[in-house]
Amino acid sequence: MPENNESNEPISKPPAVLPVHQQVPPLHRVIRHFKRQGNGGGMFPRLVVFLILTLAVGFLGGWWGSKVENHSGNTTIEQQKVVLSNEGNVISNIAQTVGQSVVSVNVTGQTTDNSGIDSLFGLGGGTQTQQSAGTGIILTSSGLIITNRHVVPEGTTNVSVTLSDGTTYNNVQVIGRTSPDDSLDIAFLKINNTNGKTLVPAQIGNSSQMQVGAPVVAIGNALGQFQNTVTSGIISGYGRSVQASDSTGSSSENLDDLFQTDAAINEGNSGGPLVNLDGQVIGINTALASSAENIGFAIPINDVTGLIKSVESTGKLEQPYLGVVFIPITGDVQSQYNLSVSNGAWIPPSSVAGQSTVLTGSPAASAGLQEGDIITAVNGTNINETNSLTSILDQQTVGATISLTVIRSGKTINIKVTLGSVPTD
Repeated sequence: MPENNESNEPISKPPAVLPVHQQVPPLHRVIRHFKRQGNGGGMFPRLVVFLILTLAVGFLGGWWGSKVENHSGNTTIEQQKVVLSNEGNVISNIAQTVGQSVVSVNVTGQTTDNSGIDSLFGLGGGTQTQQSAGTGIILTSSGLIITNRHVVPEGTTNVSVTLSDGTTYNNVQVIGRTSPDDSLDIAFLKINNTNGKTLVPAQIGNSSQMQVGAPVVAIGNALGQFQNTVTSGIISGYGRSVQASDSTGSSSENLDDLFQTDAAINEGNSGGPLVNLDGQVIGINTALASSAENIGFAIPINDVTGLIKSVESTGKLEQPYLGVVFIPITGDVQSQYNLSVSNGAWIPPSSVAGQSTVLTGSPAASAGLQEGDIITAVNGTNINETNSLTSILDQQTVGATISLTVIRSGKTINIKVTLGSVPTD
């Protein structure tokens, strides 16, 4: 995608047209030359006419070449302007269209203060009120909103949202959030009374269609102070795994299967949309690299489509649950444990994981999955660097029956599993 600045191609001046006297010998020189040759009076008028025509053609050719060069140069610049103008118009249109579906999320919560006098005397930390802000995406006209879990963490006491037109709704409900140890950093909010206002839901895209280099636009409440700040960039990578922490560094979590983008993502953008040039949400902005510029991460929207459907239909957050402890297979893991494949989800023996890896009473145990099994596909979708087992399962809904392709003792078998709901205790 071209950057929003001048073309990297050097713009050179058109070559100067040489003066006519350097292209064709001056007329008076030619005439004297032929007169000394004594070629007869009949030849002389024809030679003069010929030379005049030659000069005229040379002059016109040089003039036309100059015009063509200048026109070509001007055309190139004009084309560049048109391209940049079109890009600007596309981004502006996206900002106006998608911006209606983006809200600022303002949060009040209680946090533990371990710096107070109570903790000095071993009496436990006190609590303090803390305010923070993030971004959310409207999913339904009735007020369902998706955001990041860390935008509305445990301890949140009050949530309000502000629309792009300045309308504010207080006492917004937190429907649910994924557990703190879940790699999917997601929460759902609900405006229970829109006061007769019909909200504009965002258009959801297909994140699996995004390729490295594809242009994207990020929209969010930058720094918790500004609404609908817009930045643009490209998809820099996918399938990224990072360890993210809050601004204090007091807590951290592992996040998997993320898009990497160079579209600037700032504090406060968390929970906002990453969209394609059709204005469709293909990701949810969730983290940034504080030690580098323009390295941000977003959750692919396909990873949460199952949760969105579940919340829309039931009004509560239920995550699909398989019930295995697994290790994503990479080249290093394959080599270290002498596995037969380079991609998949390996359910290691208890001796390797230090715990039972097929959880008792889980859907996996009921379906007959065993320690040592390698899951290579779910419903025909291969598990690889772009499709982790977690991301594929998160596209399902609770109660769905899925088909697992499994390698066991060198043989490939198919196992059907009916997914449960992630236990709450």
